[in-house]
Amino acid sequence: MRRRDFIPLIGSIAASPLAVLAQQSELPSIGFLGSDTPEVYADRLLAFREGLKKAGYFESRNVAIEYRWAKGSNDALPVLAADLVGMRVAVLVASTTPSIFALKAATTTIPIVFFIAGDPVALGIVASLSHPGGNLTGTTTLTLEVGTKWLQLLQETVPKATAFAVLVNPTSPILAEAQTKDLQAAAQTLGLQIHVLDANTDREFENVFASAVKLGAGGLVISSDSFFFAHIEQLAALASRYKLPAIFGFREFPKAGGLMSYGADINDQHRTIGAYVGRILKGEKPGDLPVQQSTNVQLVVNLKTAKILGLTIPPSLLLRADEVIE
Repeated sequence: MRRRDFIPLIGSIAASPLAVLAQQSELPSIGFLGSDTPEVYADRLLAFREGLKKAGYFESRNVAIEYRWAKGSNDALPVLAADLVGMRVAVLVASTTPSIFALKAATTTIPIVFFIAGDPVALGIVASLSHPGGNLTGTTTLTLEVGTKWLQLLQETVPKATAFAVLVNPTSPILAEAQTKDLQAAAQTLGLQIHVLDANTDREFENVFASAVKLGAGGLVISSDSFFFAHIEQLAALASRYKLPAIFGFREFPKAGGLMSYGADINDQHRTIGAYVGRILKGEKPGDLPVQQSTNVQLVVNLKTAKILGLTIPPSLLLRADEVIE
């Protein structure tokens, strides 16, 4: 090779990484704020990326994603939210109720797409489901009827019980208060007593179950909080050890050995989030996109766990179950 050919070749090789970096920096970016860890969110992230792909966006190819993880500490969310807003990302994603409040407080201009287990209108997140307005839209999986259903299912399973306990996370006060209020109203309608117990560290779980049993609770409702989702296996194991029937809003709970779940498929809703982010990247306004409320609510029952708890699940309940784990 002649020297005059060699020098331009070196220049092109040296410049190529810079060209790649420049190309990557020009990609539209998404800021994803999670309350827990990427391991806990693995299935949801996969579904989110599937939604993006349907909208024509592929991570690292034509869109970049900046992730921030609170690792179970809701107190860290405001700082992480401010960090993402400071990066001037094109769209923000909030995958839990605490993360949407952190992002909502951090910006009123950058579009935000959320998933929450609660009523976004009652929680003051959007003006209405059909016309959210402002810079927010997303999906929701919980209605007042679901809270009533949790208690009804426990009551059917343990018909002699007159009281149940509910586990809430005090570091997510808005969600905890809203769900407690809903469950107390449902309990009054059903003629039941409710004991509200709280935990914001996994070390407190043992005391929660011991207290529920001591209070004479016939079962436990686990609030739809991301912190509890991150500790599903531990909660399922404690419920079996304390012989306390428990219900959660996510199907992953009976899959991990819990008694039952009643709620929507959160992975399906994260596909919707991905699709919404894609539409916003293409120019649509979040306030014009209606908040999607899941209508596909499923009941999953773990018969194996029922036997461990010494329970006989009523045949009428099993017939209504979408999935029975034996």
